[in-house]
Amino acid sequence: MNNSTKWMFLALLVVLAKPVPGSGQPQPASALESAVAAAQQAQAAHDYVAAVHDYKQAVKIRADVPQLWANLGLVEHLAGDYPAAISSLQQANRLNPALYVPNLFLGIDYVRTGKAREAIPFLIKAEKINGADPQAPLALGRAYFAVRRFSSAAKEFERATALDPKLGQAWFSLGIDRLNQVEADALKMSTVAKDSPYSGALYAESLEKQARFGEAASLYRSLFTSQPQPPCIHSELGFALLRHHDATEAATEFADERAAHPECGQALLGEARLAIENDGNEQAVKLLQELWERDHGFVISNEHILMEDLPTDAATHFAGYISQPGTAVPSDLQSALLAAMNGDGQPSNEILGDRQSSAPVKAEPVSTGSRTAEAYYAAGKFELCAKVLSPALATTPAHGRVDELRLLAACSYFAGDNERAVRAAAALEALLPQSPEALYWSIRANERLALQSLARFQQLESDSARSHILLGDIYDQLERFDDAQVEYSKALDITPGDPAALLGLASAYLSNNNLDKAMETARTALQHIPEDPELNLLMAETLVGKYQFAEAEPFLRKSLNAKPQMLSHVHALIGKVYAETGRTQDAIDQLKMGVTSDENGSVHYLLAQLYCQIGDAKDAAIALDEMKTIKQQRRDRGVKKIEDPDLSSLEANPGDTSRP
Repeated sequence: MNNSTKWMFLALLVVLAKPVPGSGQPQPASALESAVAAAQQAQAAHDYVAAVHDYKQAVKIRADVPQLWANLGLVEHLAGDYPAAISSLQQANRLNPALYVPNLFLGIDYVRTGKAREAIPFLIKAEKINGADPQAPLALGRAYFAVRRFSSAAKEFERATALDPKLGQAWFSLGIDRLNQVEADALKMSTVAKDSPYSGALYAESLEKQARFGEAASLYRSLFTSQPQPPCIHSELGFALLRHHDATEAATEFADERAAHPECGQALLGEARLAIENDGNEQAVKLLQELWERDHGFVISNEHILMEDLPTDAATHFAGYISQPGTAVPSDLQSALLAAMNGDGQPSNEILGDRQSSAPVKAEPVSTGSRTAEAYYAAGKFELCAKVLSPALATTPAHGRVDELRLLAACSYFAGDNERAVRAAAALEALLPQSPEALYWSIRANERLALQSLARFQQLESDSARSHILLGDIYDQLERFDDAQVEYSKALDITPGDPAALLGLASAYLSNNNLDKAMETARTALQHIPEDPELNLLMAETLVGKYQFAEAEPFLRKSLNAKPQMLSHVHALIGKVYAETGRTQDAIDQLKMGVTSDENGSVHYLLAQLYCQIGDAKDAAIALDEMKTIKQQRRDRGVKKIEDPDLSSLEANPGDTSRP
């Protein structure tokens, strides 16, 4: 029984202890007590249908008691009859709007029934009535999440974790909320600033995460001459080269960065990493101490970069070196490095709690303060920079604060204060609604916060189904599909039929080209949630992969309810199905809506084929030119040519409509 349920039963017991007014005979009270006792006994046995029946008898006897209606609504909720629960809880709320449980569970059940907007006022009220129960902010956060108010949701989830730091579902919800904010910002970036250097830097980083280091390196190089430019691009390239086992070129990039931008601590981290790999531990410690003296937060929030994929022998030698007596390594730096090497480092905000709560640097007048903040930034003292500029967050937005907010976002992020970076990015975006720089810092800081929250969740629920699903999702993003399959299967062992695990497993099978397993798993999942657009899209992709085009069409129609960023891909698939089933003009119309999802030129290739079929040589030539552009861009990024469609036959014979 959770805290909310206990609260309800305590309230009920108080009511039953009072004499029943206006009742000269004992029979009604006795019948009421009997009905309530039977209901409680049924609920204790998890027989919620019987409990509902008994509470209905109770409210027939005393329809004026709000706690009885609340209890009826509660057991209807537990029985899964949410419409009935809402009706009963509404009656309880009408009788006494100040009761906590009706407000809480009305909100919860409105969210469950797809009415999140209606839920929000009840949950705000519940939170005011009982500020000590984490269930109210948790439910309110879920309501805000459902209406895509991710920033408001994050505040509520954070409140829930503050009330109960061991509440795993709150940490999980917070992490997922942050990831959805990243997704929303990335979608906006792709719409308003697709060709921005900030967008390019983020895409290069995503390529690195997929181990596509050659492509990432090519993209980073293309940003060198861009203005404005995200900070430390040479260092980002250096780490991409390092992971691509090109230490010589990486060293050159780190040295160039230090010469041009001495504030870029990533360059020193890169040189320290190279020193560790070459048994230059003394030099590595010297560089790390320099960074530590500049800004503790920078080292703590970036030490994973230093340690990622570090050869085992080099890591062992370095750990031994900094652990030996007499080594001139500050104890706090030593602890931070050893924790990172052992994989048990804490989120940076927690480690830095004492430092961040210390007295702030006295803010100077704006003109002087800005120059001082810039000087701190140039010296790599990011926390001091951020503290000088923090008053900008409390000032009514004015265009004179734009430059300060830009610098505040950067300094906060590099200092490891991701919460402040998010706030600065939001304030900057409020002034410049289409600012790629604001979106860049929001994406980077929210991604860090998401990973911290999800890591905390995994600590609390290391062997839960949700934890395995989370790991599966991470492996899937990294294109480690075999590992993803293992994690999703573990989740299904714990919770058979879990829709999220089934969706993940089917997706991993599809990505691994195991179409039969993907189809089998997707069919199982669709038995649980037949209208889910992502599952229907996955099923359609599997059928298209097996050339079962007519069978794929009904699943694609349901996929049209997918997230906006997925719709272009849905239209492209529908266009392919129409093309393969003889509906040429309809196919063209759909493919034109799907061209933004064309990553390898195949959509434009098919468009060119279809234009040839209807004798439209002009548009066929345009589609071919677009395809060539996409192919060249992929080659520039280092993508293997074998992955691209071959257009030679179409160029030789424009009337050829054979499948590529």
